[in-house]
Amino acid sequence: MPQTKRLVVKIGFSLLANPDHLTPRFGFMQRLLQDVARLRDEGYDVILCSSGAVALGLNLVGAKAETAGLSDKQAAAACGMPLLLNAYKQVAHEYGFDIAQILLTLGDFEDHRRFLNTKNTVHRLLQSGIMPIVNENDTITTEEIRVGDNDRLAAKIAQMVQAQEFIILTGVDGLYDRNPSEEGAILVEELDDVSQYLEATKGISTLGTGGMLTKLQAANMAQNAGCTTYIANGEADMPLSSVLRGERRCTKCIAHADPGSVWSTWLTDRLQMAGSLTVSAAVADRLDQGLGVRRQDAIAMTGDFTRGDVLHIYDEKGAERARGLSDFTSEETRVLIVNPELPAEQLLGYQTHSQLIRPDNLIVLEDRHLPWDAPALAD
Repeated sequence: MPQTKRLVVKIGFSLLANPDHLTPRFGFMQRLLQDVARLRDEGYDVILCSSGAVALGLNLVGAKAETAGLSDKQAAAACGMPLLLNAYKQVAHEYGFDIAQILLTLGDFEDHRRFLNTKNTVHRLLQSGIMPIVNENDTITTEEIRVGDNDRLAAKIAQMVQAQEFIILTGVDGLYDRNPSEEGAILVEELDDVSQYLEATKGISTLGTGGMLTKLQAANMAQNAGCTTYIANGEADMPLSSVLRGERRCTKCIAHADPGSVWSTWLTDRLQMAGSLTVSAAVADRLDQGLGVRRQDAIAMTGDFTRGDVLHIYDEKGAERARGLSDFTSEETRVLIVNPELPAEQLLGYQTHSQLIRPDNLIVLEDRHLPWDAPALAD
């Protein structure tokens, strides 16, 4: 674990952009970065994952939040990002520190080499005393290649830097046991297992791409890496330090006592599903015996994936049991599965083994991991 205390902060767009005029909320930014400066003086490395670029750029491209399409949002992000970063830079300068921008896409998290490159960049900035501000590169991403929400993106950053604490600032006090607009809704102040509250997390905002569901998914990802998550209202004089000191209401998602390694959390906590394999119940039950997944084990597959992509492993009942790195492309995997009687070398034209996923590249899921629903199989 790193010696320096590391804190990742995710900030929702509603805190950064005036909802009526879609302009920067400098008052909030002043309170936030003043608190960041205070925490930096106390020995924290702070990383921000900031929404807001799309909202700040909509007026410039003549689009409205309710009707903006993908190209509108991409153009708005291109216009809004310099506004957002300029606002951050001005305020950070007042408190004596510098900022840097890191724009990422889904591939920067899902491809392990690019993940490590990103990690090295973040660490180098922190070594220089510069605060990274991370966001998805909304100017180029499409629905097929986007993370989709900054909650889980921020959780991946928390995993990447082995942060001890992760704060999600939003417009409510935290997680409620039901829709907070319902009478009798109670704030959940502390929890170990986020899965019991997933059904109470429906709905997203007009400009936001996530709701409380993605916040709980993000909290689960952080928990798996040994990082405690706080979901809190950002409208406070000291929005970060008051949470860390337990001075105001929020939801605290406690880190697991036995966190996984950076490698295992990268492999098990996914942002999108590249593909899947279905195996028999008997095979699924022995996945923890170090045999990997062989070509004869696979009953069906889905997805268009490449070698090195992470596949989700399901049993015949649709329960997700493991995740692992594919040793073949989807085309090669399909050929190997449908022709089990022929040698792999004859089918593929080169010398190879017949393991779809090697034992060292397979991790069996535990109860603490949130499973993904099995994709529909072709008839």
